[in-house]
Amino acid sequence: MFLHLGNNYLVNTKDVIGIFDIENTSVSANTKEFLNFAAKNRRVVNCTYEMPKSFVVCLDCLLYTSDAADDLT
Repeated sequence: MFLHLGNNYLVNTKDVIGIFDIENTSVSANTKEFLNFAAKNRRVVNCTYEMPKSFVVCLDCLLYTSDAADDLT
């Protein structure tokens, strides 16, 4: 099965590790460090032109989406 993240981005649900709300999770220093690490290593894909509301951690990348985490689960 595939998960649609917006702007024609699809990911296989087998590759999804987790779906996280940015507002609730980005306050943690560990999460900030993880997001910065992914960005430095060019593993981030921005699936939206809007302010992202959530991020999806996959086996090989991290994707930002404007959909709320609750809408994706």
